[in-house]
Amino acid sequence: MTSFLVFTVLVLIGIALWQLTKIYDLTQFGTASENSEVANDKDNSVNGYLMFAFVGFIYVFTIYSLYAWGDLILGTPASEHGKDVDSLMAISMALIFFVQTFTQFLLHYFAFKYRGKEGQKALYFADNNKLEAIWTIIPVIVLAGLIMYGLYTWNNIMFVDEEDKQDAIVIELYAKQFGWEARYAGEDKTLGKANVRLIEGINTLGVDLADPAAQDDKVVTELHLPVGKKIIFKMRSQDVLHSAYMPHFRAQMNCVPGMITQFSFTPSVTTADMRNDEAIIAKVDKINKIRTKNSAKIVAEGGVALDPYTFDYLLLCNKICGASHYNMQMKIVVDTPEEYKAWLAEKPTLAQQWKEANAPQPFEAAGTPAVDSTKVVAQVIK
Repeated sequence: MTSFLVFTVLVLIGIALWQLTKIYDLTQFGTASENSEVANDKDNSVNGYLMFAFVGFIYVFTIYSLYAWGDLILGTPASEHGKDVDSLMAISMALIFFVQTFTQFLLHYFAFKYRGKEGQKALYFADNNKLEAIWTIIPVIVLAGLIMYGLYTWNNIMFVDEEDKQDAIVIELYAKQFGWEARYAGEDKTLGKANVRLIEGINTLGVDLADPAAQDDKVVTELHLPVGKKIIFKMRSQDVLHSAYMPHFRAQMNCVPGMITQFSFTPSVTTADMRNDEAIIAKVDKINKIRTKNSAKIVAEGGVALDPYTFDYLLLCNKICGASHYNMQMKIVVDTPEEYKAWLAEKPTLAQQWKEANAPQPFEAAGTPAVDSTKVVAQVIK
């Protein structure tokens, strides 16, 4: 209701201002004024200086943005291929920044220098082969080099040779509205078959428990990865298009219903080490200052204070997949190899969980009176 009232007031203010301008125009009737629709030298000069002012605004705002929000970048990559991704991004951004700065200056400078003047005619020519060759060949060379470097980087990231496959850990990431689950392949490094039609009870991933390869699969809701070990992710979606996004690992891959997509990387920084990273410490401190300030307001209103923030790697969904899209987060923990083995060893297999959940429960026959054994013994002795 408040929003509607504010909107109504703004509309009424707009109508009032419009009426005032009409009244002002009527009061000027019969007076000498310059209301020509044709721009004169004064109009052209004003527009030229405004062009210069706008390009100055662009540069000042760019510098301010780098100063104000420059610390929001992800920082240290947590995967071996992350450095290659960051290098590609840095080169792309440097080229974009240079071209944008140069071309925007020329655009606004020429708009000022060649602004209209009374009696001045524009020089027209149909073509300039040399100029067209320059502005065609240079972008082609730059973009071709950038694309080739990007493809080279992408192929290096995505390529997994047979030796890596033999030593890698295979994990399935399963997306659904609105959450994630993960399934670890066992010693056979093969995930059991799965189908959404088999989803029942605790078998929320639809794993075919009759498949021999599925007998050692383990399903978890928190992802643990060993540092320095190749991880091959197989990704599925139960319902709509999702996207498995792990920003600190510089990894993202769509999860498409009806098909399996794949991405692999090697974690290079444990969670404990990343928490000691200087940039992460500064970010955590900044977030906790904001949370402390907000907590004071919440407590004053009778609420519960916010818990202090602690850094964790996260698996997110990078597609707007529905109303509760924001809930699609899963904690990722990068352990040492020993910690990872100990954690995984504690997790039961899905086959064991299914067996326990569906085991027949002992029960007493309804209506059967309980037997007092002491009386029976007493009768025998007597």
